[in-house]
Amino acid sequence: MKFLCCSFLLLLSAGLSANTVELDKVAVIVDQGVVLESEINEMLEGVKRNALKSGQELPSERALRTQVIERLILTNLQLQMAERMGIQISDPQLEQTIANIAQGDGMSKEQLREKLTKEGVSYDSYREEVRRELIMGEVRRANVRRRVYITPQEVESLVSLMEEQGMQQAEYHLGHILIGFPAQPTDADIDATRERADKVIELLNGGSDFSKIAIASSSGAKALEGGDMGWMNINAMPTLFAEAVQGKKKGDLIGPIRSGAGFHILTIFDTRGLQTVEVTEVNSRHILIKPSVILSEEKAEQMLKDFREKLIKGEADFAKLAKDNSADPGSALKGGELGWADPTIYVPAFRDILNNLEKDEYSQPFRSQLGWHLVQLLDRRVGDATEKLQEDKAYQLLFSRKFAEEADNWMREMRDQAYIEVLEQQQ
Repeated sequence: MKFLCCSFLLLLSAGLSANTVELDKVAVIVDQGVVLESEINEMLEGVKRNALKSGQELPSERALRTQVIERLILTNLQLQMAERMGIQISDPQLEQTIANIAQGDGMSKEQLREKLTKEGVSYDSYREEVRRELIMGEVRRANVRRRVYITPQEVESLVSLMEEQGMQQAEYHLGHILIGFPAQPTDADIDATRERADKVIELLNGGSDFSKIAIASSSGAKALEGGDMGWMNINAMPTLFAEAVQGKKKGDLIGPIRSGAGFHILTIFDTRGLQTVEVTEVNSRHILIKPSVILSEEKAEQMLKDFREKLIKGEADFAKLAKDNSADPGSALKGGELGWADPTIYVPAFRDILNNLEKDEYSQPFRSQLGWHLVQLLDRRVGDATEKLQEDKAYQLLFSRKFAEEADNWMREMRDQAYIEVLEQQQ
């Protein structure tokens, strides 16, 4: 959650500035949309503010502006696609997400608002940036999920590998720089890109700051974060990276490694052994009501309140209510039952409610990004990971790896196919 919060603070600029000035002008044409000069300036200020707080050294203003423009281009393209797809985020869903972000940082929503104000960030701007980030997440999921295919054999092989690795199943805190190819690169382009990658390696070996070089030179998705990819299980990171980091230690520099996107340079900020925790599983059932043009948010919530009251009084059967009303087709046919599962697989709002319910207790109706839920906790158990959980974990690791790889490919393809015109900056 802290990463999410920082990410949103960094990106506080993807929409029109709340204080657009009279002299604002178009800086970039992006297909059917534009990036305004005010958006660039606002994001630049956000990056500088975060760098000051973390003591991070930044590259030149020109290099930083280039990276900010690239981030805003990708944001703009995704929001245009969301509009074409009709993807929207309702106010209740937005408020629930902000509450989850605040809770993850050990704060109330009011405390989060106060923190933003102290940092000079408008709460309204932050709120709309969270909305945009949720919309872009939905766009990515809708377009990338169908590109991810995992076979039972892959899951079985990874389960076996994880059993062999045991406590050696390391996690790495990775830094990443991508020196990217242009669209449809020629041999000359590839040679030139390799030369640039070699120069970056030379600078890093000479003591240059990795984060500063990443912000200045990387084409990777985390460039503005200094190339910081966070902690990654070795089985969840891209296969190319997993093979490269095997046997490497903290502080090692790896690369350049060639892929279809360009040449990758990695560094290992830190390593740690597999973080093991006692597994808690929950058995639950739920009814999902999705608001629509016909069914308002208020009516959806009231529907579930009425169901809850009838269930408590013994005037209704949960399974029948789920079969007749739930918008979750997978569980509705089973009377709303979700079976035994690790609660962390669920969306945050659902997970948090389950973690606070007693056995057989009904929740109050609550909103997640999926809609309105009424959930009952049937039972809870603690113990070692079952075979099914091992398979689920292997599947999730494989999905994370493939989703990240395909998301990068999808973004690059979208960027290459778009009409982009960066207008000259007037002095």
